[in-house]
Amino acid sequence: MRIMLTNDDGYFAAGLRALYQELSKENKHEITIVAPAGQRSATGRSITIHEPLFVTKYELRQNVYGFAVDGTPTDCVKLALQGDLFSQKPELLISGINYGWNLGSDVFYSGTVAAAMEGVLLGVPSIAVSLAQSEMVDYTEPAGLIREWIGQEEFLQNCRASLLNINFPGSHQEDWKGMKITKLGKTIYDNKFECQESAFGPVYYWTSGSIISQDDPDTDLMAIKDGYVSITPLHSDLTDDEQIKVLSEWSRRERSNE
Repeated sequence: MRIMLTNDDGYFAAGLRALYQELSKENKHEITIVAPAGQRSATGRSITIHEPLFVTKYELRQNVYGFAVDGTPTDCVKLALQGDLFSQKPELLISGINYGWNLGSDVFYSGTVAAAMEGVLLGVPSIAVSLAQSEMVDYTEPAGLIREWIGQEEFLQNCRASLLNINFPGSHQEDWKGMKITKLGKTIYDNKFECQESAFGPVYYWTSGSIISQDDPDTDLMAIKDGYVSITPLHSDLTDDEQIKVLSEWSRRERSNE
């Protein structure tokens, strides 16, 4: 299978390399990495339009190459799928493995999820993969499960139906309680902005914050907190279908009053 790997942590990131090494074990897949040249976390679906994209080709192993793009994760996917980097379109796009979860409302900021969503919009089945932060950072077990799952036709069918946002607990597989199919939670943060004075003139701020927890057991956030692997199917249509009905009624009344 032709697989494209990308991420938002950069082409040098340990999670991306672990996934590449795991998928390369059986020599069953044609794998190409197209990833940002540097750290591009929390860039969402931003793209580069006012400057060129510089691309560096590097050797992964003999006669196998990857591409480091001086742009965002979405830039990487657009360039790969609509530019001339590939002679044939990938059959699957995997974004990750990200260092840190991508849960709830965080998916709107996540470059990892954005890259996978761009793949879906451009007609390539895509998954986003993240590992919750912890003192134990081992991407081997999540990478092994991804390798196993993409070998199953039923899993690939689900990838073709919607973007799968997969999050793994930050612990060893033996401690995982299982897997849950979840909906997005609401990751609202109590943000802090620390003001500092610059020696060069303007003040600047460092941002930090803690998540305000919520207890809905069906969400991705609670699944990870409880030690489960979370899989959330996502789509790009943000339309509120129920509100369309309400607004349509209001619109009809407004027109009747004209």
